[in-house]
Amino acid sequence: MKLTIGKVAKLSGVGVETVRYYEREGILQQPKRHLGSVREYPEETVHRLHFIKRAQELGFSLQEILELLSLRSKPSGSCAKVVEKAEVKLQQIEKKIADLRKIHSALSKLKDRCGQQAPSDRCLVLDSFHA
Repeated sequence: MKLTIGKVAKLSGVGVETVRYYEREGILQQPKRHLGSVREYPEETVHRLHFIKRAQELGFSLQEILELLSLRSKPSGSCAKVVEKAEVKLQQIEKKIADLRKIHSALSKLKDRCGQQAPSDRCLVLDSFHA
């Protein structure tokens, strides 16, 4: 069954402009055009968009997703390469978590030190942004 761009977008939970963007970036193949300029997409496009969305939810960039899709389409590829990419992503996530913990701690300390009755022009939290 062939699908229009609107149907593909609706079934995959993305906007029409997102589908067009992915086409321009080479993440989705340009569909065949029939009846003038009407694009007709194969059902596989919806599956590919679900893959892309799930990979994004797991923190992968579009470039990394392209690499994962490339590995998936190569019969000679190995799961070990995919696991390697997942390990790199996990390390990046661990670093972000550590950074967020530091930010959380610093902001909590500032908030606790703040004299909430002081006028905002003498707020310790705001003053710390100038330091």
